[in-house]
Amino acid sequence: MTITPAERATLREMVHVDEGAFAMGSQDYYPEERPVRRVAVDGFWIDRHQVTSAAFARFVEKTGFVTEAERSPDPALYPGAPPENLVPGSMVFTPTPGPVDLRDYSQWWRWVPGADWRHPTGPNSSMERLDDHPVVHVNHGDASAYCAWAGTSLPSEAEWEYAARGGLKGARFTWGDEDTQETEPKANTWQGRFPYENTAVDGWVRTAPVGSFEPNGFGLYDMAGNVWEWTDDWYRASHGDPDAQSCCTPMNTRGGTLEASMDPVMPHTPIPRKVLKGGSHLCAPSYCLRYRPAARQPQMVDTGTSHLGFRTVVRDPT
Repeated sequence: MTITPAERATLREMVHVDEGAFAMGSQDYYPEERPVRRVAVDGFWIDRHQVTSAAFARFVEKTGFVTEAERSPDPALYPGAPPENLVPGSMVFTPTPGPVDLRDYSQWWRWVPGADWRHPTGPNSSMERLDDHPVVHVNHGDASAYCAWAGTSLPSEAEWEYAARGGLKGARFTWGDEDTQETEPKANTWQGRFPYENTAVDGWVRTAPVGSFEPNGFGLYDMAGNVWEWTDDWYRASHGDPDAQSCCTPMNTRGGTLEASMDPVMPHTPIPRKVLKGGSHLCAPSYCLRYRPAARQPQMVDTGTSHLGFRTVVRDPT
C-alpha cells in the first residue's frame, strides 16, 4: 500500500538544501575520514529530524511490514552461531559495571532475544513515551522499505554530510569548532566514563525525543548524536584515492561497491556494509569522537541496534 499525499505531507516535515560544493571528510581524526576532497551535490529535500517511532508505526500499520529483528535469522548466513541466538532479536547496549578494554565492544553489546523497534531494550520494554524518539533496531532493508512506502530515499553519504554541516565551512561539529558536550551539550552524546558511567549532563541516557537540541544552520535536528543514521552508500575504508587528479569537482559522488564493502576480517560472514553517519548517544571523546559531520563508520546491512535509525531525502528533478 502506498502512502497518500496527506500522509506524505505529515510524515516528511522536510527542509530543502540547495545544491552546493563542500570539503568532505577530515584529516584530523580517524583514518576512514581521509582524504579531504571537494565534492558537490544537487539540491534535495531532507527530513528535519530522524524518523520517529510513531512515523515508523504508521508505516507498519499501513503495510503490515515485519522488521528483520522480528524474524528468525537464517542459520546459513551465520555459521557457528549458537542456536539460542538464532531467534528474533537485536543488539542492545548494556553498560558495564566498571572499566573494560575499549577495544572489545562485546563487553557492552548484547544480543537480546525479543529486542526490536517496539521493544528497544528487550521483550519487557515498550514504546511507551517513545513515540517522538527516533525509531531504532532497523536495518538497512527495513529503512529502505519505509522509504519505498513514503516515496523517499536514504541519503548518499555526501548528501548527508553536506546537510549536517549546515553551511559551516570546515567546522569540526554541526554547531562550530568548540566541543562543549561536557558542559553545555548541543547534542545527545555520552558524558562521563564510557561504557559504565554516563553523567547525562545532556539530560538523556539513551535516545532523546527528536528536536531536543538546537538545529544546525539548515534547520535540521540531531545531525550529531542521538542515533547513528543509515546512508545508501556502500562502505569503503576511505573517501577515495588521495593521489587521484581531477580538473573538476565530482558531482553527487557515491561510495564503493557491494563486494568491496565486505569486512576483510570476517570472511566467514560475507555480509555487505553501508555507511553510517552522525554518531549517537553512545559517542564519547574517550571512545568514539564521531558526533561530527565528517565521521563515518560501516554497518552490516542486516543488523540494527539500539542506537541506529535513519532519515530520508527527496532529490530535486535533474
